[in-house]
Amino acid sequence: LATDEHSICQARASVMVYDDTSKKWVPIKPGQQGFSRINIYHNTASNTFRVVGVKLQDQQVVINYSIVKGLKYNQATPTFHQWRDARQVYGLNFASKEEATTFSNAMLFALNIMNSQEGGK
Repeated sequence: LATDEHSICQARASVMVYDDTSKKWVPIKPGQQGFSRINIYHNTASNTFRVVGVKLQDQQVVINYSIVKGLKYNQATPTFHQWRDARQVYGLNFASKEEATTFSNAMLFALNIMNSQEGGK
């Protein structure tokens, strides 16, 4: 991790992607069931944010996603949240409502900062 990057939240969730072919939510990496530790990192030097998920079981990185300006974050249920980009739809199935709330507050904070920035790099 870069020294100018710090975590603004931590939650446990299963990281999913929507499979258009089967019309189902599937683990982001085949066979990677179970919870990951999800952090949102804020890089204070560049004022950017990213979502990083590490499997609790084997410490594998399952997601490392840069949050972009204009990203639409949808709290579909109290414990299942999702967002999309041009390529796919991501879902987080949280361990608890409290963790989902903690994460969504941090995500909305990050998006608020991203969306209020002029221009971009």
